[in-house]
Formats: sequence, C-alpha cells, structure tokens
Amino acid sequence: MAAFALEVSGVAKRFGALTALRDVNLHVSRGEVLGLLGDNGAGKSTLVKVICGFHRLDSGQILVDGEPVSLRGVDHARSLGIDTVYQDLALVNELSVYHNMFLNREHRMGPLLNNRLMRRLAESHLHAMGVDIPDVTIEAAKLSGGQRQAIAVARSVYSDARILLLDEPLAAMGAKEATIILDLVADLKARGDVAIVIIAHNYAQALQVCDRINILQQGTITFDRPASETSVTELTDLMVAAYRTRRRDETGRA
Repeated sequence: MAAFALEVSGVAKRFGALTALRDVNLHVSRGEVLGLLGDNGAGKSTLVKVICGFHRLDSGQILVDGEPVSLRGVDHARSLGIDTVYQDLALVNELSVYHNMFLNREHRMGPLLNNRLMRRLAESHLHAMGVDIPDVTIEAAKLSGGQRQAIAVARSVYSDARILLLDEPLAAMGAKEATIILDLVADLKARGDVAIVIIAHNYAQALQVCDRINILQQGTITFDRPASETSVTELTDLMVAAYRTRRRDETGRA
C-alpha cells in the first residue's frame, strides 16, 4: 500500500496551560480532498499551523510520503511540498496578478524584474488550471474574492505544492465566487498528484467537494468518514450535541 501523502500521528500542541491539540491523528492521500470541520476554538487553525511548520508540535509526528519529518519552519515545510492558503492573507492588493503569482520568487534579468516572462508564465499557468483572469496586469484589489483565492491556490500549485492546506477558502463568498474555488479544487483532485485539506464551516460545500470528512473537537479528531456516508443533517447534529455537552460541562464547573 502506498504511503499517505500526509500523515499526522498522535500530535499534541500546548500553549502554556492551554492544550490546543491532543493526540490528533489525520491522513490524506494524493488525489484526495479531506474536509476538516469544527467549531471556533476547536484547534483547526493550530493544526494547520503545525502541519505547515509555523508551530512546532510538542509530541507526536508528521510524515510526508511515509517519512517522518521534523519541520523547522514554514520554508522547510514548503521545501517538502506543504503550502497553506489563508483566506485573509492571500494576495498583496497593490500588486498585479502576475506579480502576486511570483511573489518572493520573481524572475529577473540581472537586477531587473523580467516582467514579460512573468506575465507570459502567469497567463499560461492560470489558463492551464482553468482560472479565468482576462488581464493579469490588473491589481489584485480589483478581483473578486473567488478570483483572489483561485490565484493564491494556483500560485501554491505552481510553486510545486503537493500538500495543499486551504484555511476557510470559501468564507464570506457568494455562491458564484465559491463555485470558482470548488471547481478549481475538483480540477486539482482530478490531477491526482495533490493532497488537499480544506478547513470549512459550510457542510454542504464540504460534502460537495471532499472525499472524507474529519471533525476536530476540543483538540482531537472525533469523526472520520467518507463524505458519501454522511450528510449535512448528521454533521449538524454531531456539532450541536458536542456544543450542548461542552456548555453543560462549563455550567457544571461554574
């Protein structure tokens, strides 16, 4: 059996007296889309930051293609093909589309930027990924939310990301904009060489694009099931039940 593209095994992360993650076990294969659901404060963002090298884990291990890795930072994770697209930090508004595509890895001719080459490569890559941007010279600020996220995802894939973490890519988007990202994720899945983890709050959208669903509650994975074997109703009931239990425990302690 081929190794998982990404495996998280027994991972824990603490911040002083606060335990953000406890014995987290998670895996995703190439060509698979994993949906990571959970309430605010469940530990989703902390887990993503551990996987992308921003936070160091306190115990457990991370494996990439079956090999244990000790991540030294975000750049080290990127060198292993792990990249994250954050909903609110995707692009630099004042820069053009093509400059954003090559941010921090610009092509140069001596001391000068090779703008012609970067424009051509950006157009070619976006077209190949099915991202419709009529003019790559316009500022990112003039794009829709869906277009901005699509460019951020395309930039990560173009820079050889093979494990892609999408942190709330559909947040605050309308149906039309969300469709751009859902279609792009489906296209990446069809390629078969990228493993994708999506943090989401919209259960219907998660079930539409994901192969499996994990629920993270109070710092641990409590649910792991194929998307085809669950429903919006079941996921909602699970989250509501967990919320009521947590509130009851908090009230009892008080």
